[in-house]
Amino acid sequence: QVQLVESGGGSVQAGGSLRLSCAASGAIYRRDCMGWFRQAPGKEREGVASIDTFSGTTTYADSVKGRFSVSLDSTKSTLYLQILSLKPEDTAKYYCAASERTCPGALFPDGVDYWGKGTLVTVSS
Repeated sequence: QVQLVESGGGSVQAGGSLRLSCAASGAIYRRDCMGWFRQAPGKEREGVASIDTFSGTTTYADSVKGRFSVSLDSTKSTLYLQILSLKPEDTAKYYCAASERTCPGALFPDGVDYWGKGTLVTVSS
């Protein structure tokens, strides 16, 4: 099993930045792909960033390219999401996710096996 715990959310003004963290524990071999999803009020959950933990390849949704950056520490136990130039439309609950399958060049193509409980990001204009 894999446990994922997010932190770092909060309320910020548009134009600001945040860094979200996800502490991962459990079998490391079950975390071949890690990343972030978000769900805004009244909308479906969407994938925003992923990292293939073998190759280091990162993938981003078109809507966040250039502003979001996903990274993994050397122990593969902490996942980060750096968000720059925050916009009101970035307001959402952000979820950490992991898959037992790799994801080189794609956002969780084979689905998600493990979810965190989420951290809320609110951006005011």
